[in-house]
Amino acid sequence: MLAWLFMRLSGVVLIVLVFGHLFVNLMAGDGVHAVDFGFVAGKWASPFWQVWDLAMLWLALLHGTNGVRTIINDYAERNATRLWLKTVLYIASGTMIVLGTLVIFTFDPCPVIDGVATVSSFCPAP
Repeated sequence: MLAWLFMRLSGVVLIVLVFGHLFVNLMAGDGVHAVDFGFVAGKWASPFWQVWDLAMLWLALLHGTNGVRTIINDYAERNATRLWLKTVLYIASGTMIVLGTLVIFTFDPCPVIDGVATVSSFCPAP
């Protein structure tokens, strides 16, 4: 029952998160031509966009994992097969959640390349 309810609620929240993400990245400003390192760095310099993208990542992965778990339960006939498939699914999903979270929170929007600080409008003055 909780998995069923989670799928419905996370689906609704994902619609808002994904369409908001698409609007900001593709339609606002210069559109798709403005999406580059500087654009992403500027967005991720703000905690709001970090949390937005983190929520989208976590909900999408958990939503998809729950859907694949349901498919495995429906179509895998042997218990051993079901166990191994779900084990691989959970390991893959957990790995992606950890790696995606690390990327979002360890991303340096003001990198130093070859000893030279790349100063953008969102970077603090050195």
